[in-house]
Amino acid sequence: MFAAVLSLGTMTAFAQEEETVVAEEVVTEVVEAQDAYAEVAVEEVPAAISEALEAAHPGATISKAYLSEEAEYKLEVAKEDGETAELYADAEGNWIEK
Repeated sequence: MFAAVLSLGTMTAFAQEEETVVAEEVVTEVVEAQDAYAEVAVEEVPAAISEALEAAHPGATISKAYLSEEAEYKLEVAKEDGETAELYADAEGNWIEK
């Protein structure tokens, strides 16, 4: 009887192994392209952009400015009401939607 229990226990263990399905996890990594913008001094921002900013957002100030290889500016702006915004413009002061 001991042999029968041992055999049954071994068969149960094998049956459990067969029923266990190992699922492989597929990890997809989403990598965003790095901004192609380099920080520039706020004083280097063209006057046309500063004028467009004053017209569109009176009282707002540029906290940081970045320039891309395509001559587009990314601006971190602090508005008068305390809000912050990220705006994009070309050198002529035309706003770019991103």
